[in-house]
Amino acid sequence: MTTDTHRRHVLGGIAAGIAAAGLPRLAGAAEPGRKFGYAVVGLGSYATRQIMPQFKGCDHARLVALVSGTPAKLEQYGTEYDIPRMHRYSYADFDRIRDNPDIDAVYIILPNAMHAEYTIRAARAGKHVMCEKPMAVSAVECEAMIAACKRANRKLMIGYRCRFEPYNKLAIELARGGHVGQTRIINAEHGFYAQPNQWRLDRALSGGGSLMDIGIYSLNAARYLTGEEPIEVSAVESTDRSDPRFRTVEDRINFLLRFPSGIEAMCVSSYNSAHNAYRVVGKDGWIDMEPATQYDGHVMHIRKDGVVTPRVLPAPRRNQFQAQLDHLPESVFANTQPITAGEEGLADLRVMEAIYRSAREGRHVKMGA
Repeated sequence: MTTDTHRRHVLGGIAAGIAAAGLPRLAGAAEPGRKFGYAVVGLGSYATRQIMPQFKGCDHARLVALVSGTPAKLEQYGTEYDIPRMHRYSYADFDRIRDNPDIDAVYIILPNAMHAEYTIRAARAGKHVMCEKPMAVSAVECEAMIAACKRANRKLMIGYRCRFEPYNKLAIELARGGHVGQTRIINAEHGFYAQPNQWRLDRALSGGGSLMDIGIYSLNAARYLTGEEPIEVSAVESTDRSDPRFRTVEDRINFLLRFPSGIEAMCVSSYNSAHNAYRVVGKDGWIDMEPATQYDGHVMHIRKDGVVTPRVLPAPRRNQFQAQLDHLPESVFANTQPITAGEEGLADLRVMEAIYRSAREGRHVKMGA
């Protein structure tokens, strides 16, 4: 049995189990005055340095549990964040979260190939899910995750933090509103130098190279700036296979997205060069963001009527991380769909699969074909 076949077998079995479980509804998360409890699953750098410190600034969210395969991390961060020992879980006893009413949701911050399994297990345990991007390593896995959460009557949200960042929100408003005329071209470039010996460079864990990691920012930006889904994709990969970092994954992949309105997005994804920018070009000028999608320090310039001016926004009360963490409980309380629901992650994976196919086969790929 191949790895992919085994994964589909496992996911199918878990999803079937959810359908038969007859899960109860969670009432506790909607109790007045009670903050929504998250269990963070995976205690790597992004979780411990970027996500966990943000809970103190949230309006609706709190950190109540930790999941890790490393006992020393559970001890260190459990002590730092005052997490009771009975709320610290290993991967082996992860399913015990079902019995903890303080946990309303899990935030899955694991290697990409583990997202589907732990999302489905969390839904089976009766918990809502926040899952880091990319949502999974295939569209098939994304579909299984969405189905599992729907069967369990639980929300599924993907960690697209930029959708909660003020400059990116303004860029969406200006681009879609025709501030510099109807959008014609988008350039989006994201990349960094990938250090060796990390899970992101192992296809079995990552599902791919720079596209699955940093290139998704270029892709997602093109989609959210247009508000459209691409109808055709073309891509070219450039990878030095003599570089030991790239034994199983790609380095640079350049791709072109064509949208129904005629907009074209020219995108870069790289593990060997530094990029963090996008530009929306219309008939009357452009909207430029550089840095565009970093953790902080965003800079916007707008050229209109031949004049380039900076756009400076006031510091928000909640940063993009805190607004994202609060959005899931806000969606649960209001019983609304998160703006970055599972379907958003699935849309990106479908396009990424088309990008890989185009690069591999050397041809344009029509979406849905």
